[in-house]
Amino acid sequence: MTRFNMRTGYVILFLGSILIPFASAHFVLNDTYIGRAFFQGWKWETLDDPTRGRVNYIDQGTAIRQNLSYATDDKFVMRADDYSVVSQSARGRNSVRISSYKAYDESIIVLDLQHMPEGCSTWPAFWSLSQKGPWPHGGEIDIVEGVNLATQNLASLHTTPSCTMPQQRERLQSGHTTSTNCDASVNYNQGCGVSFAKPASYGVPFNEVGGGYFAILRTQKGVSIWFWSRNDPAVPSEIKCPSGLLGDLTPPSIFPTPQWGQPEANFPTGSQCDYDSHFDSHMLMFDLTFCGDWAGADYDSSGCGGTCMDLVNNHPQAFSNAYWEINSLRIYTPV
Repeated sequence: MTRFNMRTGYVILFLGSILIPFASAHFVLNDTYIGRAFFQGWKWETLDDPTRGRVNYIDQGTAIRQNLSYATDDKFVMRADDYSVVSQSARGRNSVRISSYKAYDESIIVLDLQHMPEGCSTWPAFWSLSQKGPWPHGGEIDIVEGVNLATQNLASLHTTPSCTMPQQRERLQSGHTTSTNCDASVNYNQGCGVSFAKPASYGVPFNEVGGGYFAILRTQKGVSIWFWSRNDPAVPSEIKCPSGLLGDLTPPSIFPTPQWGQPEANFPTGSQCDYDSHFDSHMLMFDLTFCGDWAGADYDSSGCGGTCMDLVNNHPQAFSNAYWEINSLRIYTPV
């Protein structure tokens, strides 16, 4: 997460309507997480929040008993406690942080998200980081992230030194470059970020239209992230109606971007950020914290009333919409 203190010999693959540089012939469906599958494939973490949030991450059993994690055949939900007053001596408001047992390197990740946590003091994120570590070795990729009353998603990378991104005019993306130095040891770990340009990519506007889709392409050439709102007529059919096999090899050709159009965020690797020395296999993460290094620092200027800590401690009803509702998460890997 964002923390203010997160080969050569390529060919072109045709993946449905996607044209992508890659060094393999196919992407196939490796893992699908829908509904109760999250309870088998993911770990409920109970560590102290490294971003100093006012949060108490609970284990899976406690989350199920308190109805903070539950599933149906086609939905998975994680949420904050929205009924308890939090004592001053407590670690924080009960919430959930989960990580995938499996880790992935080059891949396509497709998230169908119905609802994300919203509201003052909230800081939700869907992200990935090195399973090997220690952080920031192996890198971190923030896919969905924001705080408080934000309405535009922020994607970013956090790495060891010597990884920078080009300026806006040199990148094939529709989002706006907010920072270019990915080094986690500078700028209070701001990382290199891109603010999405499409409407309804985060927070209340995202939830009001029934969510949407995020697609992440990670290769040796870098990381690209696309977003489509739920009812966007441009949602590719392979995103909206996925199949097990995305595509076959076609003759080499030159295409600067996939036929999904320009991504919202593009983080190219190469001479300014060598892939092999900054990234390895990542586990995937969902979490929801409160206040902390970013949401707390942003609170006064966000339009939220009172104080961040008072809201978390004494106003449980403020967190009735602080929940993740996931329709599916699919990971495709090369073979």
